[in-house]
Amino acid sequence: MTSVPPRYVPGHQLLAGRTAVITAAAGAGIGGATAKRLLEEGADVVLSDAHARRLKESEAELAGEFGADRVAALPCDVTEESQVAALFDLAEERHGRLDIVVNNAGLGGTADLVDMTDEQWDRVLDVTLNGTFRCTRAALRRMKAAGSGGVIVNNASVVGWRAQQGQSHYAAAKAGVMALTRCAALEAADFGVRVNAVSPSLAMHPHLVKVTTPELLAELTSREAFGRYAEPWEVANVIVFLASGYSSYLTGEVLSVSSQHP
Repeated sequence: MTSVPPRYVPGHQLLAGRTAVITAAAGAGIGGATAKRLLEEGADVVLSDAHARRLKESEAELAGEFGADRVAALPCDVTEESQVAALFDLAEERHGRLDIVVNNAGLGGTADLVDMTDEQWDRVLDVTLNGTFRCTRAALRRMKAAGSGGVIVNNASVVGWRAQQGQSHYAAAKAGVMALTRCAALEAADFGVRVNAVSPSLAMHPHLVKVTTPELLAELTSREAFGRYAEPWEVANVIVFLASGYSSYLTGEVLSVSSQHP
């Protein structure tokens, strides 16, 4: 079956008055799409990314569309604790509150385990899993102190559930993100914070094209029931749902954003 993406869904002010922090939010991937969707739903947004030039371009584009008072940005390498702290400090200084955190930063790559170096393994785990840990910890500390609740949404992957050759480091990291999500949710429930994750199968963006062969992309697309990959904004829609009051009873859950079949 082959189908075209549905029409873009307009915002409904589901997140009006809230402040959101998003990692890896520069460019045209899931993070960038999520930043736009959150703004369309009324939230003020603090963007971060390790790529300073792309981040500045994204900030300018979003500020031009939604207003400079609603968009701030700070380069952040999630492997550096001091940069993570500075990012969350900016959100509180700029808007006086922290309501939503989207941990989107992750790093992939392809290498069979027999050929993989320690450096390749460590780098993927440090960005994808340890980075999510650092940002979740920073968010929970601030949300607990504020006492006004909050929401954290992590970006996992169906690879955390399903085997794929050459992805042992990425799969291990994403499975770790899922486990971290569940455990953090139990702890955070004590002070009114919800922690969930999305698990996309195949969302197309320019970076994926650069690191994935056309043959593999065709194979992965063929597994999707709709016969196409997801648009990044379709994943962002689910993130918005998890960040909103419509998911008020969900915590510790990993929602698969996929039409993939075995």
